[in-house]
Amino acid sequence: MSGHDGFGSTGSSASSMPPLVRQPQPQQPDQQPEGEHLADTLPFRAREAQPVAQPVAQPAPVEAPVQEPEVVLGPTGRPMPELPEPGPRTTHGHARVISMCNQKGGVGKTTTTINLGASLAELGRKVLLVDFDPQGSLSVGLGLNPHQMDLTIYNLLMQRDVVLDEVVVPSGVPGMDLLPSNIDLSAAEVQLVHEVAREQTLSRVLAPALEQYDVILIDCQPSLGLLTVNALTASDGVIVPLECEYFALRGVALLKTTIDKVRERLNPRLEVDGVLGTMYDGRTLHGREVMERLVEAWGDTVFHTVIRRTVKFSDSTVAGEPITAYASSSPGAAAYRQLAKEVLVRCPDA
Repeated sequence: MSGHDGFGSTGSSASSMPPLVRQPQPQQPDQQPEGEHLADTLPFRAREAQPVAQPVAQPAPVEAPVQEPEVVLGPTGRPMPELPEPGPRTTHGHARVISMCNQKGGVGKTTTTINLGASLAELGRKVLLVDFDPQGSLSVGLGLNPHQMDLTIYNLLMQRDVVLDEVVVPSGVPGMDLLPSNIDLSAAEVQLVHEVAREQTLSRVLAPALEQYDVILIDCQPSLGLLTVNALTASDGVIVPLECEYFALRGVALLKTTIDKVRERLNPRLEVDGVLGTMYDGRTLHGREVMERLVEAWGDTVFHTVIRRTVKFSDSTVAGEPITAYASSSPGAAAYRQLAKEVLVRCPDA
């Protein structure tokens, strides 16, 4: 129904005016008020269960092989032994008598006698060197003049009024003495032929020295005559210096036969203490072959120590000194010091 107001204008009634407040819209069932969805739990898609990995069987640990120390072979083709340091001697006596014997000349008998004796003296042994070669090389090698000797081993052998202490002279090396010789000894071999028990003559004259020294080294002449038989009869052991050459190797069989005869007939205690390779040159095939043959024939009797060629031996002989004093740090001196230890290991009574 329409009407007029006081001003003569027409309009709608108040009830027909739209409301100023916006009516709330009906909420849709699939909608949520803004902000309410933040409090809801986020939907997570369930993961499929992963199969549990089975532990892979590990192979048993392989133990590394124990590395054994490398075996060092010496020039003889055998492992080098560990040689203990010999202890000093508090008393002296009960000497072991050792002959340097080989019927071939020039194989190093005299050189070995001098330098082995000096090396034993360094180890505290009291040593007597016996020059039993008419050439007198041992005496010359220690600086003595063979033509200026008043008494020699010849006088000790042939004259009953001469005693050992009158003939023994100092060698210049502390702890080592010398029983000298010269060309006069060559006459003794002829004169002893008619003596009773001629093979025991040297043994008889050396008897007083046994209680004064620890080691007695006899330098034999290069033959297998009566003088050499005397030396073997007086000895407890034999060292055979052998040059590493074919001709030197051939004569060893005859020497062994002589040693066996002396052992059977004159001296049952005699034994071969060792065979010593001398003048060895490992650079040559011939030297290595001779050493191999030597070990095959004599086995463990061959010393592990080998004496190599060196000019120092000749120089020390001219100087009249052992190589242990003339060239103390040389390989030759070291070789003879090692030989001395090896001799003491083989001969505990020395």
